[in-house]
Order: sequence, then structure tokens, then C-alpha cells
Amino acid sequence: MNIATWVSEQAAARADAPAIKQGDLVLTYQVLDSAVSRCARLLADAGVGVGDRVALIMPNVAYFPIVYYAALKLGAVVLPQNPLLKSGEIEYLWNDATPKVAVALSPVAEESSKAGELTGVPVIVATPGEFDATIAGAEPITEVVDRDGDDTAVLLYTSGTTGQPKGAELTHNNIRSNTVTMIEVLQATSEDVIFGGLPLFHVFGQTCAMNLSVAAGATLDLLPKFDPVEALRIIAEDKVTVFEGVPTMYIALLAAAEKVEFDASSVRVAASGGAAIPVETLTKVEQVLKFPVLEGYGLSETAPVATFNQFSKPSKPGSIGWEISGVEVRLVDEQDNDVPEGEIGEITIRGENVMKGYWNKPEATEVAMRGGWFHTGDLARRDADGFIFIVDRKKDMIIRNGYNVYPREVEEVLYTHPDVVEAAVVGVPHPVHGEEVAAMVTLREGSAATEEEIVDYVKERVAAYKFPRIVRFGGLPKGPTGKILKREISIN
Repeated sequence: MNIATWVSEQAAARADAPAIKQGDLVLTYQVLDSAVSRCARLLADAGVGVGDRVALIMPNVAYFPIVYYAALKLGAVVLPQNPLLKSGEIEYLWNDATPKVAVALSPVAEESSKAGELTGVPVIVATPGEFDATIAGAEPITEVVDRDGDDTAVLLYTSGTTGQPKGAELTHNNIRSNTVTMIEVLQATSEDVIFGGLPLFHVFGQTCAMNLSVAAGATLDLLPKFDPVEALRIIAEDKVTVFEGVPTMYIALLAAAEKVEFDASSVRVAASGGAAIPVETLTKVEQVLKFPVLEGYGLSETAPVATFNQFSKPSKPGSIGWEISGVEVRLVDEQDNDVPEGEIGEITIRGENVMKGYWNKPEATEVAMRGGWFHTGDLARRDADGFIFIVDRKKDMIIRNGYNVYPREVEEVLYTHPDVVEAAVVGVPHPVHGEEVAAMVTLREGSAATEEEIVDYVKERVAAYKFPRIVRFGGLPKGPTGKILKREISIN
């Protein structure tokens, strides 16, 4: 059941087909397989064996899949990390996960090296050129260590919005199931060129771009750091057929499309996830870039995809679709009872995509998995056709004068304003109302809109208790995938 077999299987089936592209560099499946086998020797010589954790700290470069599949080939567990983490953050993860070794790309290795000194974890620094030569000189390990489907393949640490990060244990079964199902959902084949701009250390890019591409025998076209103009160039020159991104990436593409010439005609389908994409943005992408966008939903704990809009029936704007194969979704109230059709409940998930549990945290696992269902903390409603619509994060809901205000509903209205590029709605403490509705807004360059104008615009379109009494202009803090971080928004 070891998912590392995907590499050797594709090398046998299509040796000379392009597997990984990064700029001018192209690795065929045969070359990728050889590099993985030789890198496995390096890791084995560093003491890595079955069940050991291997920390992987890199942006989207060709070394990432090489080290990833090399670790899995040995029966080890991959611990992918954001290359922007500081040494103190890395130290916490390494003390918790106790990796046998870490592999870090040289430009981002300084903080990892500091953490290595503090934790005793040896750090292999992958310097471009030198690392290639080291791999090339190693004796290949051709055997793939057999693993059970329930054995942990990847340890993904959640963002820690409610305390310290927790490591979600994704098994070989979790990843294989989710990858194969997404191949079916996106109708991916070996002829596809898949855009690799989503961070590979994040579950969305890892499953839906890298693993999907290798399992399908397609080409993964890597972009180390997302830039919308460069993304449009790659789409045109490399004839990208499957684009994957988070909402802020689509917003950036639309802004770039106003300034540069582009040709996105090769894209047959795009996938959006990581956060809810505003309906206005989705509509504009399909009008301007002229490719269909299918929105889905998932979390690190669900490998990640749980629901998706699919080709089998028309999408509904604003919907995250319905359950993918092998997954069940219930919307429940505070007592874990199913809510009626059309009413709001917490999304709970059960299926072959759900993690084994949180690493070394049985109590947290028990709370999250109570009743045998993973409780997401996300609120949604389901319509008569079975489509699910995200309402908001449970913890993001604002209670003003006893009324529930769902920020996403207000944000959707803000995005329809012609001068609004990005918006986030949050609750701020209020002595009379309990909480007040506030919005942080990024305006289009050159816009003359005022805060009062934005308030009035929303006021005309929503109930009196919902519109933001406070509006501030500025940039929005974002995480590594481009997801807006509401917890870091400060409104005075």
C-alpha cells in the first residue's frame, strides 16, 4: 500500500514522459525514479528507517517530490514544513514529532539549522548543484518498503488557530484514496499539465497537485513562489490544463489579467479550495480567464478533500459541492443531531480520507472524533439537491445583540462593490451589543471610495444587524497558502 510505488510504476509505464517541470528543468519519470531511489540511500545512511519522521523544509522545487517519495520508499513518515517558519516554531514541531533527520533547501535552511542545534536533529542542507551531485553518486535503493494502508505516511501540522499546532497523521490509505478520487473528479490523465503553485508542504498542493500528478502520470509544473504574472506566463507557454489555487490566487490572476496579455485557453478545469471563494470572484474568473472553476472543501485532517463540485452535474456558485466517493458528511447541531435541510449545522466527516488521529494527542483526537465523526468546526447548510454551502467557521460567527452574523455573508456583499479587491469581516468587542461587525477592506489602486461609502453600500443590501459599523482600509494578513488570517486582523 506504500504510495511511493506510484513513482516506480510510472517510470515503468512512461519512462521518458515529463514528470516534474521547474522553469527550464524537466525530470522524466525515469529520472525522477532514479533520483528518488538514490535519495533514499542518503536518508538510509542518515539512519532513517521504517516509521521514522523526515522533516522536509522546501518551497516548490524539484527536490521536494524527490525527498518526499524517498522517505516514503524507506517506510518513513514525511513531516512537511512551511519554509518560512522561524527556529522557535520549528523547535516546537521537532520536539513534538522527533524527526530522525531534516532536509532543508539552502536558501531557507538557516532557521532549520538553528532548530537542529537546539533539538539535536541533524539537518541535511540541499544546496542546488551540490545536492544533485550527491544524489547522483549514491547507490540506488530500488526496493519499496511495504506498508499497511493504516500506517502513517505524512504528519501534517495544523495551523494552530486554537493553540499550539497539532500533527494530523495521514495514512497511506488516506492519501491514496483521496488522490485517486480527485483524479476521477478532475478527470485527470497522463496528458495533463498540472499547475504547481500551491505550496507542496500544504495538504491541498500535496494531494491535489503533486500526488495526483504522479499517480496519474501527468506533468507537475512547479512555481516556487506564486506570482500572478509568472503564473499566466506558465499557463500560456506550458499549456497548463489543470489550474489549482486558493481564492487569493484567483483574485491576483484577475488583477494581473488587466495589465498583461494572457492566453489561458489550454486550461480545461480549475480547482479552488483552502477557503471559500467569493461568488463574485468565481464568476469573474470564468468570464475573464474563460475556464470553469470547481470549488471544493477539506482540511488537513481529511487528506484534504471531503466535498467537491463535479462534472456529473452543474455546479452551484457559492457551493462546495457534495461528498466525494468514500466520504460521508453530516451537518449537526450542538448535540450532534442532524439538522433539517436548509438549516445551519457543523460539518462532520467520516470516511477513508479521515486522519488516523493527532500525533501523541489522544485527548484531542477523542474530542475531534467524538461519535466516530471528525468535527470540523465549520458551519454549513445543505439544499434540496444535496449541494452544501459553507456559512462560516464556528468560531468566526459574530453575535450582535443576540443575533448571529455570519461574516462570509457580509463579505460576499463587499466583494460585489466595484472598488473592493479583498475583504474580511470580524467581530470586535462592544460594551452594549456584545460584538460589533467590522470589516477590513483592500481597495483597488486609485479608488476614491470612503469608509462611509462602503458602510452605506452594505447597509442597503443586508439586514440592519448585519452591516459593518466599522470599516478600515488596508492589506489583509495571509498564511502560506494565501488564506486570509482573520485572527491576525487588528481593527481599532
